[in-house]
Amino acid sequence: MKREYPKYPLAAVGAVLKKGGRVLLVKRRFDPGKGKWSIPGGLVELGERVKDAVKREIYEEVGLEIKLVKLIDVIDNITRDEDGRIRYHYILVDYLAVPTKGVPRRNKEVLDLGWFTPEEAAKLNLTKTSRHLLRKIGFLKPKKDDRSK
Repeated sequence: MKREYPKYPLAAVGAVLKKGGRVLLVKRRFDPGKGKWSIPGGLVELGERVKDAVKREIYEEVGLEIKLVKLIDVIDNITRDEDGRIRYHYILVDYLAVPTKGVPRRNKEVLDLGWFTPEEAAKLNLTKTSRHLLRKIGFLKPKKDDRSK
């Protein structure tokens, strides 16, 4: 199935990796989110369980083996083009996880990567989904208008 202008939504996974008060973020090489910082992840393969997919994707993208801590959220990520057509549609299943083995390294999908403190991450050009997830786990402060909710 093609990613751009798909016939159906695509199932994808990601993980917020925490270690020593920092999170691992990747700078995306391709759309959607090209040039922005994001949590690592990717598509679920046919016949693959979601939890296995997130472990595989994190290893493939950044070279780390992980232990899943908990499910953070399931998010609809829909991007429309100028004509209102759906250009991208992902159903994202995102977990909180900790690295257990390996040294971070980037694959061909990643321009850069790094471990960031909350203060550093807040200044990055993050994808909307990544900013949402980092707020949801309390790593980033909520927007001022979110605090009353």
